[in-house]
Amino acid sequence: MLLHPKNEKYEHLDEASRQIMLKTIDFFENKGKEKLKADYRNMVWYEDFLDFVKENRIFYTLLTPSAYGEGDPDVRWDTARICDMNEILGFYGLPYWYAWQVSILGLGPIWMGNNEAAKKKAAKLLKEGAIFAFGLSERTHGADLYSSDMSLTPLGERKYVADGGKYYIGNGNEAAMVSTFAKNSETDEYVFFAVDSRHPNYECIKNVVAWQGYVAEYALHSYPISDEDILSSGPEAWDSALNTVNVGKFNLGWGSIGICTHAFYEAVTHAAHRNLYGKFVTDFPHIRQLFTDAYTRLLAMKLFSSRAVDYMRCASAEDRRYLLYNPLVKMKVTTQGEEVINLLWDVIAARGFEKDMYFEMAAKEIRALPKLEGTVHVNMALVVKFMANYLFNPGEFPEIPKRDDAANDDFLFRQGPTKGLGKIQFHDFNIAYNSLDTPNIRIFKEQIAVLKELLLTAPPSKEQTKDIDFLLSMGELFTLIAYGQLMIEKCNMENTDKDLTDQIFDFMIRDFSKFALQIYSKPGTSAQQMEFCMKMIRRPEVNPARFNHVWEKYVYPLKDSYEMNA
Repeated sequence: MLLHPKNEKYEHLDEASRQIMLKTIDFFENKGKEKLKADYRNMVWYEDFLDFVKENRIFYTLLTPSAYGEGDPDVRWDTARICDMNEILGFYGLPYWYAWQVSILGLGPIWMGNNEAAKKKAAKLLKEGAIFAFGLSERTHGADLYSSDMSLTPLGERKYVADGGKYYIGNGNEAAMVSTFAKNSETDEYVFFAVDSRHPNYECIKNVVAWQGYVAEYALHSYPISDEDILSSGPEAWDSALNTVNVGKFNLGWGSIGICTHAFYEAVTHAAHRNLYGKFVTDFPHIRQLFTDAYTRLLAMKLFSSRAVDYMRCASAEDRRYLLYNPLVKMKVTTQGEEVINLLWDVIAARGFEKDMYFEMAAKEIRALPKLEGTVHVNMALVVKFMANYLFNPGEFPEIPKRDDAANDDFLFRQGPTKGLGKIQFHDFNIAYNSLDTPNIRIFKEQIAVLKELLLTAPPSKEQTKDIDFLLSMGELFTLIAYGQLMIEKCNMENTDKDLTDQIFDFMIRDFSKFALQIYSKPGTSAQQMEFCMKMIRRPEVNPARFNHVWEKYVYPLKDSYEMNA
């Protein structure tokens, strides 16, 4: 169920998409780990990768909506295969994934806007191998869009000049089109326009990080803009900014999955061959626990994210459930990625610092993903808005099928206004939880029931609702419910081994208990709420036979199964 680059056939994809994935894997395997790591350490701009992308028209094929693909049936915006590419690029190195990711963000306002000339220009540039950038955040204000200082000043006769700076902008050194968010200096309305990083009035000031990728600070100095450069304005520009992030932040979880998968192969192979005190490291019980926890958490990351793809692709104005599952892929999956790396690092210890290991790179890069495209706290504040309807006011929806078909995901570029989140309904999560009966799922359902009872009989007070710290911990409990729901749906679709699923819910129960204890310990928690928190603290079922089955069938056999070419 985990990506194995040398064995993966991508049989779920059409032939053209399959070849793109296999060629990308071959590019990195031919490059080899030694050169990959040397380029990373020396912060070498990945011209070889961008030449490969250009030669094989990879960004063009995968990131151009079918309407602008000149009739080529292989050209489309297909979230399923985009996530396949996310996983591959994360597996080999976050800098390569980053060039791809920020191109996706840069393209968002273009495809969402109403400027047909700009769309055709973007498609042409993609075909020529160009990369793109998303000029949203600023040094002083971060991603606070309300306070944007970038200005667009009208000159008359549909001419303008743009002035101001943007900060932390990936690909800002070479992007052919930089989608830039600003305010009209006369009307104060929001506007998106596109600029070229090669224009003389565009100043690329510096790379703000010491890294192989380029994260630019740039400034526009009376940059000339015409109507041909305007992508959207007014409420549409605002919505384009947030809806682009909706599309782009989904990729972060998949990048984490790729990083963790490669690191897992390295860690289990190292441990299986290391002999200490007359025993192999993998014979120690605590090591088996660490690896099994890491494996089940990684598998859960992929199960949830794979199922979330289906909801993204089936989204519509009537079905906006993706707006919950999307930030969970960005937030929950990426923080789980950090946990996986921590567990593996506890096993391999000092080996994880060594320069010839992929792990040394993974341990650094996994930290970035929870902090990009909105912090964990920002996304949790978004998620909490869905809690009441999710838990207490379900709606009815048709069954969402597995979506790996070759179709263009049109709705992602016409998501519409970003308001009304509190009105979005979800199908009854009990349908999933009642569809699979295992000991740990039963315990987890009991924890959910206690949380619902707390919210009904001892809900957060007015003061607690203003306490972000309190709400974040409450949100963690809610997040676990949705996380488990989609995992179960995916397990049912893939007929996953019930012992493996039950072992996943072993850590889910422990995590639920951990967050319940956090709420219990907060200064503002009431005595009645504390009683409910104590009832939520549960122990998973102890089942050595199940644990050993998972270890022997799924975890330990991964030793020696993959090693990147030297």
